[in-house]
Amino acid sequence: MFLSVFLFACAANISEETRENTDTSISFKEVAQNPNHYEGKTVLWGGEIIQILPQENGTTLIEVLEWPLGWTEKPRREVSFRGRFLVLLKGPIDVSLYRRGVRITVAGEIQGSIQGEKIKSVSDRTYHYPILLSREIYLWKDYGYENSTPYGPQGYDPSKYLHPGTDILHY
Repeated sequence: MFLSVFLFACAANISEETRENTDTSISFKEVAQNPNHYEGKTVLWGGEIIQILPQENGTTLIEVLEWPLGWTEKPRREVSFRGRFLVLLKGPIDVSLYRRGVRITVAGEIQGSIQGEKIKSVSDRTYHYPILLSREIYLWKDYGYENSTPYGPQGYDPSKYLHPGTDILHY
């Protein structure tokens, strides 16, 4: 019994309410092939932040390199390229927390796709990016050197800066 409670607690990074409304049968690969077909569906994806793209209308886009989620919903690095997606946040964000290389897990509603040429400063102008309207985001704390940059390992605790007692952001 202790083990099952422990395992559930480790995997509870996205709220149960949001998790109940996600469609886990929809893969990133399926959506990337035909994003408009899945518009309005809520999915749970993860990956590594490539860059933050503040928009003129006050929203923010996060460009994410997609990785599969492990049993704790933490993105697992893959050697093969799976694709990229954009996360739409309504409002500005603290760019010191959402920086390149940080792993995130996102629950969001599919909004279709947009070609890179329509977004200033996006990585690939010819790529069609699936877009998720963020419902919840979990920022992962990487304390090892697996996710290091030339500036050192990326270990931080966003809960100290966001919502007391939780790393979950609600939009």
